[in-house]
Amino acid sequence: MSKSKSAAKRHRQSIKKKIRNRHIRSTVKSAVKEVRAAVSEKNAGEILSSAASVIARAGSKGVLHKKTVARKVSRLAKAVHKATVKK
Repeated sequence: MSKSKSAAKRHRQSIKKKIRNRHIRSTVKSAVKEVRAAVSEKNAGEILSSAASVIARAGSKGVLHKKTVARKVSRLAKAVHKATVKK
C-alpha cells in the first residue's frame, strides 16, 4: 500500500478518474460508430448532431483534447455531407 495518506488519497482519485474517463471514451466510440453506420440513411444528420454533442461533452470534461474533438466532429460531418451530396 502507499506510504502516506496523501498518496493513498491521490491513488483513490486516480482510480475514480480512470473509470470515468473509460466510460466517456467508450460512449464517444459508440457514437462515432453509430454515425458511420448511418451515413447512408436519411436521418444521419440527427445522429450526427447527437454524436457531436457527446464528443463535445467529452472535450469539455477534459477527457479529449479540444482539437481532437474538432477533428472527430469535422470528419464525421464531412462523411455525412459527402454521402448526402452523392444522392
